[in-house]
Amino acid sequence: MGKKLLFQLHWLLGISAGLVLALMGVTGAAYSFQDELLRLLNPEVLQVEVRDTGVLPPAELIPRIERASQQRVVGLTLELDSGHAARAHLAPAPGERRGPSVYVDPYSGDVLGTPDGQAFFDLMLRLHRFLAMGDTGKQITAASTLALIFFCLSGLYLRWPRQALNWRAWLTLDWARRGRSFNWDLHAVAGTWCLLFYLCAALTGLYWSYDWYREGLTRLLSSEPAGQERGRRGPPPAGGERPEVNYPAVWARLQAAAGPGLSAYSLRLPGAPGQPLTVFYRLADAAHERALNQLGLEPSSGAVTHHQRYAERSFGDQLLASVYALHVGSYFGLSGRILMFLTSLAMPLFAITGWLLYLDRRRKQRAAAAARQRLAPVGQGADSWLVGFASQSGFAEQLAWQAAGHLQAAGLAVSVQPLARLDEQALRQTRNALFVLSTFGDGEAPDNARGFERKLLGQSLGLEHLRYAMLALGDRQYQQFCGFAQRVQGWLSQQGARSLFSPVQVDNGDAAALADWQRQLADLTGIREYAVQPQPFGECRLLGRECLNPGSAGAPTFLLRLQPAPGMTWQAGDILQVLPGQADEQACRDYSIASLPTEGVLELIVRQQRQADGTLGLGSGWLTEQAPLQGVVRARVRHNRQFHGPDDDRPLILIGNGTGLAGLRSLLKARITQGHRRNWLLFGERNAVHDFYCRAQVQDWLATGGLARLDLAFSRDQAQKHYVQDALGEAAEPLREWLAQGASIYVCGSLQGMAAGVDAVLRDVLGDAVVEALLEDGRYRRDVY
Repeated sequence: MGKKLLFQLHWLLGISAGLVLALMGVTGAAYSFQDELLRLLNPEVLQVEVRDTGVLPPAELIPRIERASQQRVVGLTLELDSGHAARAHLAPAPGERRGPSVYVDPYSGDVLGTPDGQAFFDLMLRLHRFLAMGDTGKQITAASTLALIFFCLSGLYLRWPRQALNWRAWLTLDWARRGRSFNWDLHAVAGTWCLLFYLCAALTGLYWSYDWYREGLTRLLSSEPAGQERGRRGPPPAGGERPEVNYPAVWARLQAAAGPGLSAYSLRLPGAPGQPLTVFYRLADAAHERALNQLGLEPSSGAVTHHQRYAERSFGDQLLASVYALHVGSYFGLSGRILMFLTSLAMPLFAITGWLLYLDRRRKQRAAAAARQRLAPVGQGADSWLVGFASQSGFAEQLAWQAAGHLQAAGLAVSVQPLARLDEQALRQTRNALFVLSTFGDGEAPDNARGFERKLLGQSLGLEHLRYAMLALGDRQYQQFCGFAQRVQGWLSQQGARSLFSPVQVDNGDAAALADWQRQLADLTGIREYAVQPQPFGECRLLGRECLNPGSAGAPTFLLRLQPAPGMTWQAGDILQVLPGQADEQACRDYSIASLPTEGVLELIVRQQRQADGTLGLGSGWLTEQAPLQGVVRARVRHNRQFHGPDDDRPLILIGNGTGLAGLRSLLKARITQGHRRNWLLFGERNAVHDFYCRAQVQDWLATGGLARLDLAFSRDQAQKHYVQDALGEAAEPLREWLAQGASIYVCGSLQGMAAGVDAVLRDVLGDAVVEALLEDGRYRRDVY
C-alpha cells in the first residue's frame, strides 16, 4: 500500500513540477558556460592582450575606470595575467539594489564595449532562478526543487532491484525495447545515471530558495558563532558619502597576504565612511573558482581587520563557501561542470517520458472504463437474469458477456458473475439464469469455480423457482467431456430447477454448436436480429521464424514474429487464435502470446507437431514451415482474463515447461515494464545446451533484477530425470515464504505431466485447503493444454 501511494505521488508531482524542472534544467545548462561562450562570441570585448608589465594596481586602475565611465566604482573583479577582461561594478542609482557593470582592460584601464549575448544569459538566469516572475516564480521554483529531491528518493525506492549489488540492474538500458517498455526503461535507467547530480543540484539550490534552509544549513555546517559568518557575498554596497581608500596600502596588504600565488581578486569597496573594505582572492592552486580567501581591511590605512584562508577553514565552512561550485559542478573540476551540464540538459527527458507513461496509463484506464460501461448490467430485480460463468482460458467468460448482450437487447435486466462469487443467497434470489460453464482437463471444474463446486454442489437448496439454460464447453478428447457442466446440471435438476432447453455442448469451440446456442437464445428472448458475430480474423504478416532449439533431441521449436493486424491489441496472458492456411474457423488453433503490444510485434513460441503418420500438425506445421515469410497469417486475439497478471506489485511465481514459456514471458515483460521485480521463474525442458529457450533474455532479466529468482530443470541432463515440479518441491521453503508475502502462482504449459505434477507438489507442500483457497482467491492460475 505504501509503495502504491508513493508511486501515485511520484507521477502526480511529476506531471505538475516536471515541466518547471525541465525549464530549470535547460536554462541552467544554458547559463552554466556563460563566461566561456561570451568570450568565444566577443573576443574583442572580453579578451585582452597579456603584457609583461602586468595588470595595473587598483590605485591606477580604479581612477581610470571612474574617469572613463563618469561613475563611481564600488567593486572590481579581475584575474591576473589570464588575458580576460576585468569587470568593474558601478554604484547603483538611488533606489536600485545593483548598479551597472563594465568590462575594462586591466592593463590599460580602457573601458571596453558591451558583449553581445549578455542579455540572453541574463534571461536564462532569471528563468532558472524564478521563471522571470519575481517572488511568485521563486516560490514555484523552490517548491519544484523540493519535488526534485522527492523524485530522486522515491524513484530510487520504486525501482530498487532485488540484486542491488549488480551494476547492470541499475545502469543498463535495453535498446531493443519499444513503446511504454522503452519509455519506462529510459526514465528509470537515465534517472539512476543522473540521480546524484540532481540531488547535489537540488540540495544546493535550496540554499537560495528558503531562508530557513540556508540558516539551518549554516548552523549545521559552520564552525563560527551564529551571525558572524563572513563567507556570504551580497550585492556591492550602495552609494553615499565617498569614503577615503588608501589603494597603495590596500594593494600592498593583499600582495603580502596572498603571496606569489595570487591569481585573481574581487575588491568590494566600502559604501560609506567607517565601513570595512573586503577582498576575496584566489590562489593559483585553489581547488575550484569559489575556493576564495577573505581579507578584511581598514580602508584608510590598509590595516588587516580579519583574514580567513579557505584552506584553514573547517570542512563544513568550506562546503558553505562552495555552495555555488557544488551547484554547477565546478567543485569537481571541468569534468564535474560538463557532467552537471549534461544532466541538466537531460531534465526534459524525464518530463517527456513521465508524461508519455502517464498518458499511456490514462489511455488504458479509459479503455478499461469504456469496456466496463459497454458491458454494464441495466439493472437487477426479481425478474432480472443472472449470467454465471466458469472459465479457465477466458472463452466461457467471453461467451457469457455475449449472452448478456443478447438479453439486454431484449430489454431484460442482467447481472454477469463468475461462479466463484455465487452463494446460496444469490441462487435463492434468482429466478432466471444462464450458465456458461467450461470444463478443465478431464472433467474438472475451472480453477475459479472449484470453491463453488465444493461449497454448494453438496447442499440441498430447493431451487424450484429457478429457470435456467446452460452452455457447456469442453474437449471430446477427454473421457469426461463437459464433466463439470454435467455435474452442475445434475445438481440443479436435483434441486428442482427447470431447464429452459437442453444444454448445448460445445466441442473445442465448435461453430455449429455455438450457432445452435444463439438460436436457442433467440427463441427465448424473441430477438432474432441480434446476432453476435465472432471477432473476424485479421491479416497478420509473418516477419520472422527462428528455431530456438537447433540440435535438440526434441521437436523443433520456433519463435515466430508477426506484424499485428491493424487495430489488434492484447494483454499479457492473452491467446492468439490462428487459422492455418485455407482451413475453416473450426481447424482454428490457440497459442499463448509471448510479447506485449508496446513492442510493436506479436511473438509466439510454437513446437512443431507431427501426426502418427509423420505429417505435420495443422497449426504448428502451417506456422513453422508452410506459411511464407512476409506472407499473411489470419489470426485474432482471444482475451484470457483468467491469466492476466495482477494489478498490484505482489510477488509472482511463474512455472512452466516447453512452449509454456510464451505466456510466462509476456507476463514477465509486463511486470518488468511496470517496475515490479519480485518475480520467480521455474522453467523446465530437455537439455540446457539446446532447449533453454530465450536464454540470453532470461539471463539478462536475472542479471538486471527483472527476475528475483530463477530455477531451471532440464530433465535429460542427468541420469535421474529432473522436472520443473521437482525443482518446485526442492524450493518448498522459499515457496512458503513467497506465498506468505502475498505471491500469486501462474502455471503455463502441458496439462499432462507438468501441470498435474506442479499441482501435486503444491498440495503436498501446502496442503489441499491452502491450494483450494489460492484457487478461489485467484492466486493460483493455470493456462495449460
